[in-house]
Amino acid sequence: MASDEPRPPGFLPARLPAQVLAGAWTDLDVLAHAAAVARAPEEARALVDRADRAGELAVLRQRVNRLAPPRARAAAMRVAVIAAACGWTDLDPLAPESRRAAREDFLGLWSSLAHRGDHERFVALPTLALLNWAPLHKSQRARTTDQLARGEVLVPIVRWSRSGQPLSRIDRLMLASVRLEAQGIWLLRIAESLAGRGPGDETVATALCRFTRIQHVLRTQLRTERVKLAMAPTTAQQRTVLHSLAGRGALEPPILLAADTVLGIGGRPGNTSRPQLRRHLPAPHRCRLSTLERDCAPLRTLAHRSGPDADAYREAQESLIVLRRTYTELVGTAMEPGPVRPMWP
Repeated sequence: MASDEPRPPGFLPARLPAQVLAGAWTDLDVLAHAAAVARAPEEARALVDRADRAGELAVLRQRVNRLAPPRARAAAMRVAVIAAACGWTDLDPLAPESRRAAREDFLGLWSSLAHRGDHERFVALPTLALLNWAPLHKSQRARTTDQLARGEVLVPIVRWSRSGQPLSRIDRLMLASVRLEAQGIWLLRIAESLAGRGPGDETVATALCRFTRIQHVLRTQLRTERVKLAMAPTTAQQRTVLHSLAGRGALEPPILLAADTVLGIGGRPGNTSRPQLRRHLPAPHRCRLSTLERDCAPLRTLAHRSGPDADAYREAQESLIVLRRTYTELVGTAMEPGPVRPMWP
């Protein structure tokens, strides 16, 4: 069945993420905002317990199938925020032992949204960041989401800092990831243009040189983001959330996964495999990368060759390794203790 949704621009959603939820789902909205600014996981868990006792989660669990896809993704983002704030990033909502840590109705809501979106491991950056942003001002003309993300001042929908306070480091990291994906769409387009090409194709060296130039632009962008992020406040709770996500490979930007798929190397964190990192992506994006990996197999044979094409290929590989290192430094800065500045009144 053909979808009436426009084709997504890169890995960003095709339409702006829903800023508010309606009806009974406003309870989830309120819970996500409160959990995100909790001072500790125990405080966030107490909020979930309260919502469970009030019957709010049981009601929502029964209504997941009524949600349109964009609203289901919006609800999943809020559940991801709650799970991360509660320190439940390692939980499998379907595992019986998870019931010892989290309320059954919350786990049921979590697993229902995962099934609804065919996205089992959605407590990760693709959901927490790419579905959690909006332009500060309404655009006066029709533009795609990647154009809005590149050209407008962005704000989080669910903030990890309290209203009226400066954006925190985790907020800025998530928004930096959105801008990285928006600018990186050019990288993805070149990557898909390289599909099926290989040694001897006269356009390969030119495309790879463009690939490298865009990676340089993205690296400069991340360095600028790091300067701004270093000046932002943070809390022990927010750093705990980031450490937990990073430890699971759940802070990996999709555009870096795409570049690694084309080039076959990119300095992935630790010994994390591509399938492990891709499980945090929704099904259409996983499929897109699998197709790209298959179609770029001829290109990757340049790793064992010599000549101008092979030189351009290796330069692109080296540039990707440096780009990934720059992103790792950005995440590292987000997890460091920040300026001594009160986050709460």
